[in-house]
Amino acid sequence: MNAVSQQRNYGVTPLDKVRTMSGLEFLQAWIDGRLPSPPIGHVFDFDAVAVEKGRVLFAGTPDARFYNPIGTVHGGWAATLLDSCMACAVHSTLEPGQGYTTLEIKINYVRAMTESTGRVEAEGKVVHAGKQVATAEGWLRDAQGRIVAHGSTTCMVFS
Repeated sequence: MNAVSQQRNYGVTPLDKVRTMSGLEFLQAWIDGRLPSPPIGHVFDFDAVAVEKGRVLFAGTPDARFYNPIGTVHGGWAATLLDSCMACAVHSTLEPGQGYTTLEIKINYVRAMTESTGRVEAEGKVVHAGKQVATAEGWLRDAQGRIVAHGSTTCMVFS
């Protein structure tokens, strides 16, 4: 586990509490540690580290626990990280009482990751935030700023 994962409290925030906050307020409270980080971040060893309206930054460190049979980090790890940052970018635009769900994601893999890759950052940015549909793009970069993978998402927004 990285230092971020070791210091976080993991759990699920009750939906009644989530509904009272804007998406930006909710995400900032999660990053600040006032709300628990989602359990998936503990399992996959990544977490949100910065948020502003329409943009979220996640960070994580891939290691051998996530290897596929040919000795590189499984693409599902990158896809999960990108899905998380892009969907949370959409979440950051929501008003109290609004929700969302991912309808589709598209991921392009550009560079392999191994346990020697080190810390990576996944940035999600909203392209369009409508009343019923929102879209976002995401980029997964290594410590040298090289793109490892990139993608896009479409989310359904609802009350």
